[in-house]
Amino acid sequence: MAARLKEHYTKEVRKKLQEQFGIKNPMAVPKLEKIVLNMGMGEAIQNSKILDSAVDELTTIAGQKPVVTKAKKSIAAFKLREGVAIGTMVTLRGEKMYEFLDRLINLALPRVRDFRGVPSRSFDGRGNYTLGIKDHLIFPEIDIAKVDKSKGMNITIVTTANNDEQARFLLKEMGMPFGSR
Repeated sequence: MAARLKEHYTKEVRKKLQEQFGIKNPMAVPKLEKIVLNMGMGEAIQNSKILDSAVDELTTIAGQKPVVTKAKKSIAAFKLREGVAIGTMVTLRGEKMYEFLDRLINLALPRVRDFRGVPSRSFDGRGNYTLGIKDHLIFPEIDIAKVDKSKGMNITIVTTANNDEQARFLLKEMGMPFGSR
């Protein structure tokens, strides 16, 4: 069974993008390439158990096992040494990517307190969008009773769009609730 959002893209969004931007070649139409979820855990320097819970929770959210990221260089001010595990990340592609985006838009974001839409200025100039979440407990699959500390995360949506205007139109048509800020 194909993801709902993927069907929506192939049946409706692709045609709207071609009309809006005058794209003749169907292979040149912007589409989602991947979604990267990243949890940076600075406290993992003192307590490595925090990283284990972050890996478990990110596995539950993403549906696949994340990799542990290590520090690239030493920073004395942060008491950080090169090679120390300080975060976790996972890259979603294909069906899992569409499933996650569907859950993010329809289940998780509406659970944010005082939600007025996601910022529309978080594009990088190359058609990619990054969204920061302060609390990972907005995802319904996380069991609040088992969580010792709320964690933030970054969600980067990578598209094949050439510019921010095309990427914004693509994500808006996919259902991303952009706010006025």
